[in-house]
Amino acid sequence: MKELADTIAAIATAPGEGAIAVVRVSGPASLEIADRVFRGHAPLPSRRPGGTFLHGHVLHEGQVADEVLLLIYRAPRSYTREDSIEIQGHGGSAAAQRILRAVLDAGARPAAPGEFTQRAFLNGRIDLLQAEAVLDLIRARSDRAAAAALDQMEGTLSRVFGSLYDRLVQVAAEMEATLDFSEEELPPTVLQDVVSRLQGVEKDAAGILATWGEGHILREGALVVIGGKPNVGKSTLLNGLLGIDRAIVNQTPGTTRDTIEEQMVIDGYPVRIVDTAGLRDTRCEVEGEGIRRARQYMHKADILIYMLDASQEIDEDDLAAMKAKNEKNTIIVINKTDLPYGESIQSYMTKQTAISCSLLHEEGIIAVRARIADLLRSQSACTHHSVISERHRKILVMAIKEITEALIVMRSEDAEVSLAASHIRAALEHLGEANGRIYHDELLQTIFSRFCIGK
Repeated sequence: MKELADTIAAIATAPGEGAIAVVRVSGPASLEIADRVFRGHAPLPSRRPGGTFLHGHVLHEGQVADEVLLLIYRAPRSYTREDSIEIQGHGGSAAAQRILRAVLDAGARPAAPGEFTQRAFLNGRIDLLQAEAVLDLIRARSDRAAAAALDQMEGTLSRVFGSLYDRLVQVAAEMEATLDFSEEELPPTVLQDVVSRLQGVEKDAAGILATWGEGHILREGALVVIGGKPNVGKSTLLNGLLGIDRAIVNQTPGTTRDTIEEQMVIDGYPVRIVDTAGLRDTRCEVEGEGIRRARQYMHKADILIYMLDASQEIDEDDLAAMKAKNEKNTIIVINKTDLPYGESIQSYMTKQTAISCSLLHEEGIIAVRARIADLLRSQSACTHHSVISERHRKILVMAIKEITEALIVMRSEDAEVSLAASHIRAALEHLGEANGRIYHDELLQTIFSRFCIGK
């Protein structure tokens, strides 16, 4: 590819103040560029072996740009499997920009987002699943998310998808071979064996597909929504879970008119927790929009916390709202238990698993947090540590659909092996896109454009 003939450069460290800043350079002219910009003890960087660290200065237009350390990586022993250098200068945006300008003027071009990792993929150092794991690790907001990303970087998910692909290739080869024989010439066990193998691949693919729930939670954070009528204590609960006064708390009903979203970590899981407007009939257009948004969030929540006021009666609106989500994913919190109970609340508490609390006295917050953690663990119970993303989910759905179609054909009385084989080839094309055995420019652009520049 033409792009691989270029030498690219970018600042690899985050902007802002810090101890050091790193400028990364990769491509065939990396060491020549180092010779042009770096001044230190002889010999020149291009005559040094890989793994060498050099102390010196970067020069730009005859002036010292910064005092630096120069790290030399020779192909294929580098992140990109190309000749590469890293220049470690003083932290801060100005010093790093001075070094980068010197490198660009010496013959490099600015790297596109994710281009270093894309080169690692194109040069065969990592596959597409491992490349995506790099981004997952950078974006990880909890230990569990980071552990899953590292597991994927080590190739666990690659081996799982690779096994599915290889097994399906074997089945496809056997099916293609049968096309050269008439139905009378084939032993009856041949097609039965093909069907059995296809069933095994279909079952294992479905098992991997089941990890999407955990992947969604680890990558995006579980959406935990606090809903209920006005003045039941939703904002007080949000503040209690966060440990800060994030939402305004007032006895006036309708104080919260829009959703308030914050991020936190519970039991190692990233969580997006949302406080919503109180559910009631209103003529206020602004409050009405907030209530509409509240219902939307409650509908798509991974976990719904529905709050009740112990001193008030439960009505049909409460019952309908509590049934809007699967009961297993709903936490009922009854607040203000320091007040006299309403009759329906008292009977409801004896029949349902509800958390009683008095948030005014900071009672019950630990119990709510513990119940959220229990639900997160139950939603994330899977056999694979590496978990699939939304892209992988779509690939598996399409591949399983093709395998299912092939099985339908193979089980019919007049099994058309050629038609079944075409479905298997389609399934292979889908699976090949998972780890990059099959890829196109649009796919790479979609994946690597989400990376930061310099990675």
